[in-house]
Amino acid sequence: MAKMSRDKGKIGEREAAQLLREHGFQARRGAQFQGGPDSPDVVHSIPNVHIEVKRCETLSLYKALDQANAEKRPGDVAVVLHRRNKREWVAVLSATDILRLLARVGSRDTLIQGD
Repeated sequence: MAKMSRDKGKIGEREAAQLLREHGFQARRGAQFQGGPDSPDVVHSIPNVHIEVKRCETLSLYKALDQANAEKRPGDVAVVLHRRNKREWVAVLSATDILRLLARVGSRDTLIQGD
């Protein structure tokens, strides 16, 4: 991997950790030199969530999600945080996982007005 690409990855991981801290979570960049599932891109206080950070102009969506799923612990939700230059951070995860997360925080029985 080229030095510029590695540097951009490090910067992205630090930015993602800062984003999490701004929203009240504890977070820091992981120790990538160790490799494997015990060294995620971002170490954070969100239970049962594995975060893969991609700071690039072009994202191979399913490749990134496959990587996050391969590195997560069993039972965890795999999330890809992605940001292009001059754009906001976005989160990518499977529809099943986002529905599982939403079910944890709200009632599935509440109807939206007008339904």
